[in-house]
Amino acid sequence: MIDQLSIIVFIVFVLVAANLPWVCDRQLVLFLKPSKTLLVRWFEWFVLYLVCGIIAFIFEQNVMGHQTTQAWEFYVVTLCLFVVFALPGFVYYVDLKKLLKSR
Repeated sequence: MIDQLSIIVFIVFVLVAANLPWVCDRQLVLFLKPSKTLLVRWFEWFVLYLVCGIIAFIFEQNVMGHQTTQAWEFYVVTLCLFVVFALPGFVYYVDLKKLLKSR
């Protein structure tokens, strides 16, 4: 039961982390910068992907007791899943933010 709850909490954390660069105007959620470029947002998004991956490795080590070796396909699938998780924040940044400012 606790393992299932911790997995759900981790998935919610990854969902929030994937959307954070698109909805937050602070660089790496720490430093305030008036305007971030699209390239900076993509860089932050990729850094958060790596951070979530490191947390997942630590989580796997603590829950299972060992880490399973993965091939490149695993990392491509997790990257694509992170892209899907980031879709709401990206749509907000590209479309909704401008629409809400115009109203």
